[in-house]
Amino acid sequence: MKISQIICKTALSKSNLPGLDYSLNPYRGCQHKCAYCYVPNVLRIKRSEWGNFVDIKKNIPVILSNELKFKKNGIVAISTVTDPYQPIEKKFRLTRYCLEQLLIHDFPVCIQTKSDLIIRDVDLISKFTKSEVMFSIATLNDSERKILEPYAASIQNRLDALKKFSDLGIKTSIFFGPVYPTLKINDLSNILDVFIENGAKEIMVDKLNLKPGIKENVEKLLKYKISKNLENYESLNRTLFEIAKEKNIKIVNAF
Repeated sequence: MKISQIICKTALSKSNLPGLDYSLNPYRGCQHKCAYCYVPNVLRIKRSEWGNFVDIKKNIPVILSNELKFKKNGIVAISTVTDPYQPIEKKFRLTRYCLEQLLIHDFPVCIQTKSDLIIRDVDLISKFTKSEVMFSIATLNDSERKILEPYAASIQNRLDALKKFSDLGIKTSIFFGPVYPTLKINDLSNILDVFIENGAKEIMVDKLNLKPGIKENVEKLLKYKISKNLENYESLNRTLFEIAKEKNIKIVNAF
């Protein structure tokens, strides 16, 4: 793993995602090394390099502090092209330092992660007037998680963290995606039950993104052809929404 410290010129960038005004990415690169990650395509990074480096934006808390003095208040997404609580955050604490600056100006935050390290910052997150914590979970099968998300937190650790934030009254949600090719319609009801039991108030669902290299990467690791899954995705998605309605949990498509 190549770790580099770099200087950034900006901290907040305009977000084109619905319901979000800004994005904040304390790191470039991600240690989780998820096989299906779309970010290499977005940042034009070789897929073979993704997961093998992290650039630490060491001055981002200072840059953010200056930007917040003149930026219009709006919802900040943390993060969109990295995981703000990947393992290296435990040492460098950039996400925490950025949260401290955002709290001073009380900018609303929406934090998305695959890590239970976020529990460390519950003292800060609980003080925001408006905050949301979203955990990304693509499967409840931890054996599959180890294959496609080898360095991310276990599913149980994420669910435990979800419950902790929910019990504290902080808005919690699940990013259910990408939908794995091994997912079966009969599994959907149980999956939603688990999310609900652990405090999720909303679910955002996303299909597998088939940008160049992703399909081949996932098929190689799962030893499973995914074309059939994509053909049946719309049917699965409709069923998921029907079950969610029955269980009275809000569900939306990511894109």
